Amino acid sequence: MLERVQTRLHELQETTLQTLEEEVQKAVEFEYELEEMTREEADLLGAYLERDLEHLMHFVDETGEGLKEWLQLDISLLENTLSERLLSVADQTMVDTLELRQKLENQDVSHYISGEVATAGMFRCLNCSHMLCLTKTSHLHPCEACSSHYFERVTSRWPRKDS
Repeated sequence: MLERVQTRLHELQETTLQTLEEEVQKAVEFEYELEEMTREEADLLGAYLERDLEHLMHFVDETGEGLKEWLQLDISLLENTLSERLLSVADQTMVDTLELRQKLENQDVSHYISGEVATAGMFRCLNCSHMLCLTKTSHLHPCEACSSHYFERVTSRWPRKDS
């Protein structure tokens, strides 16, 4: 029993020593990177950090919200950029096929996909609620605000035809 405990203790010491050596190596590499940074770059980085902290403090003071809400804009921008880049490398035929399949499976006749022909009326983006007004029968274009392709009609046919 004592021998197993000693063996386990020795293994833990080796693991701890190895982890410590790795952390020291990372710190040395980081120090080299900092040394390569010019004084001007360091000053610029400091100015950016100071500006961001000031914006954060102003945001918290004005809204009473925290870091999570402040970062939400950055997260949204990253999500949109990632989505756009993924769509740019995606097989466009596959994207079109999936959109068509979704439209065919959707039983809600008030829902539209960009590219469809729609009669005049008001349409709400299903992603961001941005409103789009068509004054005549035309093709729907992606949302101006978020580039989403999905809309719902919020008005009836306009102008109404009298029976």
